[in-house]
Amino acid sequence: MARRLRMLGTNSKTGECPTLYEDIDTGEVLVQGKVAEPEDIAQMVNPLSGETMVVVDRALLINFSPKE
Repeated sequence: MARRLRMLGTNSKTGECPTLYEDIDTGEVLVQGKVAEPEDIAQMVNPLSGETMVVVDRALLINFSPKE
């Protein structure tokens, strides 16, 4: 079943990524952004199959992350 997402916000002036979302049912936060460079991904510690990392501005997290 698909998650029910609520957009928390974006710093993009054109409505593109990066953007933060919240799962309405679980409170989990999802991040939309450009996939990091392979050299950055290679530095991840113990990534699970299917995991990757995305790049977002620090301001996006400060401005739109849930404060609770």
